[in-house]
Amino acid sequence: MDPYPKPLKDLISQLRRLPGIGEKTAARLALFIIGDRENLAGDLSRSLSTVKDSIRLCSACFTLADAPRCPICSDPTRDPSIICVVEEPSDVLALESAHSYKGLYHVLHGLISPINGIGPEDIRLSELMERLSRREVSEVIVATNPSVEGEGTFHFIARLVEDAKLPVKVSRIASGIPMGGELKYMDQVTLASALRYRRNAKDR
Repeated sequence: MDPYPKPLKDLISQLRRLPGIGEKTAARLALFIIGDRENLAGDLSRSLSTVKDSIRLCSACFTLADAPRCPICSDPTRDPSIICVVEEPSDVLALESAHSYKGLYHVLHGLISPINGIGPEDIRLSELMERLSRREVSEVIVATNPSVEGEGTFHFIARLVEDAKLPVKVSRIASGIPMGGELKYMDQVTLASALRYRRNAKDR
C-alpha cells in the first residue's frame, strides 16, 4: 500500500523530473514544502509563475533575460569587440562567476551533433555570423565543453569565419589538467586536451 495521498504523490512525481532529484530527495522536498509554516508553497508557486511568464531570450546574445536585452548586453562597460560563444545560458553564469571576462556572449543553445540529429541550422550559428558581419567584433572565444561535439562546433565556427573572410580571430578556451591536479588521476580525454592546448614558455 502506498503511504502517500495522491496529491503528495503527484508533487513527488513532478519534483523527480528535476535533474539530479531521485525518489527519496523528491519525497523529502515535498514533505518539507507541505509542512513549511512560512508559506513556501505559495511563494514557490508565484515565483514559478513569474519566471514562466517573464523570462525570455536576450535578443542579442540569447541568454536568459527579463527584458529585450540582458544586463550584460545592456552594460556599456562591456567590450563589444569580443564575443564568448557558449552552449547554454548556465555557461554564462559559470564564466561570469570568475569575474575575469569583460566581453559579450553568444549562447548557441546546443552543439553540432550529427549522431543526435543536431546540425548547424538547429543552433544559433546564423545569428552568430550575423553579429560578426557587423565588423565591430575582433575576436570570438569558443567556450564549449572539451567534448567531441564541443570540438566539432569550434572547428565549424572557425571554418565559417574563414570562409566568410571576416577579420575575426577565433580562439578556444584552454582545457586540461586543473591547478593542483595530478597526472596519474587524469582521464585520457583530459590528458589529450592538456597536450593539445599546451603553451609556450614565452606565453607565461
